[in-house]
Amino acid sequence: MAAQRAGMHREEEAAMFLRSRGYAIVARNWWCRFGEIDIIARDGDQLVFVEVRARRTESHGSPEETISTRKTKRIIAAARIYLANNDCDLAVRFDAVAISGNDFRLHKNAFTGEE
Repeated sequence: MAAQRAGMHREEEAAMFLRSRGYAIVARNWWCRFGEIDIIARDGDQLVFVEVRARRTESHGSPEETISTRKTKRIIAAARIYLANNDCDLAVRFDAVAISGNDFRLHKNAFTGEE
């Protein structure tokens, strides 16, 4: 339970980080049969699906390294379901926010829907 609370706290911090960069949060923790999308946001004329990854330290690798091909495929599949169920004519992008301690890194186009 503590790990889940910590994860939710880091996702809230990631949402604030994105807002500070001009993103408008559309949804958080959106679920479908393929899994969860941490944050769905709008950045200008693009709808952005954001994966949030956090680590206390990088002694065992960076947060970015934990985004597997399997995970990206699930996010892409979930995004397709979201788009099918929501009227949206915006371009789509997949970003990642990596959090290591107090360091936040935004990776625009972290992966594509081509995976």
